[in-house]
Amino acid sequence: MRESRRNYRIVALVVAFALFMQQLDATVLTIALPAMSRDFGIPASSLSLALTSYLVALAVFIPASGTLADRFGSRTIFCGAIALFMAGSIACAQSVGLASLVAARFLQGIGGAMMVPVGRLVLLRSVGRDDLVAALSWLVMPALIGPIVGPPLGGLIVTYLDWRWIFYINIPIGTAGLALALWLIPQIRAVEVSLFDLAGFLLSGVALGCLVFGLELASHAIEPAIIIGLLACGSLFGIAYVRHARRAEEPILDLSLLAIPTFGLSVAGGTLIRVAQGAQPFLLPLMFQLGFGLSAAKAGTIMMANALGALAMKPIAPLIIQRFGYRLSLTAASVASAVAIGSCALFRADTPHLIIAAVLFASGFFTSLLFTGYNAMAFIDVDQTRMSAATSLYATFQQLSLSLGICLAATLLEIRGTKALGDLAEHFIIIALVGFAATIPNWMVRSAATKAT
Repeated sequence: MRESRRNYRIVALVVAFALFMQQLDATVLTIALPAMSRDFGIPASSLSLALTSYLVALAVFIPASGTLADRFGSRTIFCGAIALFMAGSIACAQSVGLASLVAARFLQGIGGAMMVPVGRLVLLRSVGRDDLVAALSWLVMPALIGPIVGPPLGGLIVTYLDWRWIFYINIPIGTAGLALALWLIPQIRAVEVSLFDLAGFLLSGVALGCLVFGLELASHAIEPAIIIGLLACGSLFGIAYVRHARRAEEPILDLSLLAIPTFGLSVAGGTLIRVAQGAQPFLLPLMFQLGFGLSAAKAGTIMMANALGALAMKPIAPLIIQRFGYRLSLTAASVASAVAIGSCALFRADTPHLIIAAVLFASGFFTSLLFTGYNAMAFIDVDQTRMSAATSLYATFQQLSLSLGICLAATLLEIRGTKALGDLAEHFIIIALVGFAATIPNWMVRSAATKAT
């Protein structure tokens, strides 16, 4: 354990390689949505289903990641996940329509579900509590290069090559990450491996899949009976899972973790912020390209400002939290983040690009502080024996909230219609209000957790 703790920076950098690939893929894809919609002959808003299918796969399969890593070893599962993600990327590049793209994205999501959560679990088991904030910053900082490089790279690929290359670029990145993982990631197994909660996995998987897809289809011209059926099925299976989790000795999603104040409040605040963050990058490329008439390359360059703001905050986020504590830092950051997101409502076709970039920089800057704080605060009171379960549950909520953000954005577009893409003021105001609601759980953080440890 001492050797592992001394080398947590190395482990963080290897895991960040996988996170870089995942983040690059996500940010590049949003820039390519208008081009993909032209090739497939469908509205750009319909492609939200491809984004959601990936996130649903993450939410469904992430709960199994901890148990699989405990049973088969962290390095085995981590490397297998990278390989599966690359296979899904190739399938995405070969897709010929929305249905095949959705299926390929789901396969890609299964790999992503095992990749980053297992890597984060290895890191959490390799670091002491005193180094937790610093270790998570080491994990996230290299991965922030993905969102910085992604938008301009995606814009250049779409403008001068073909959108299919946005998936092929995952292959060399994944190959390098696979080689580093085989060399540097420790093969960590649990001393006592719990039985896999198959019943819980099936119940939670059906519940999450039906609920998210039901909400997603509500934003499209789908027969209402299908939507109602999916939501009803998801609700029934969700209730069944909650009852199952209360009786099961080791449920796949341990909902009792939400009773830990720091963990529960981190989930509550983080969910609201991530809903806003899921919606914003979905709407902006559509508005820039289809509403303002910008090229994909120019839109990607402007979008890069958001990631630059996030990168600028990362080195100082631990210092801010240590100085002012979680409660004050997160509350102030949630207000500032909501204001920045709401300011996107003022964007017009003639708005100077420098002003747009400044607003996006501010949005990324304050949201980055929130994510750093939430990611650290969630685990400070979690016992090491429950760290695997906490990691799975927390990551599931992360992906669900991003899915809900995309569903919210697609629903707002469906209500207004795609002809109004040049003026999305109401959309961004609603999204900002969702993010602002995070101030409530942030202010509820107990005094014992107000200072970073």
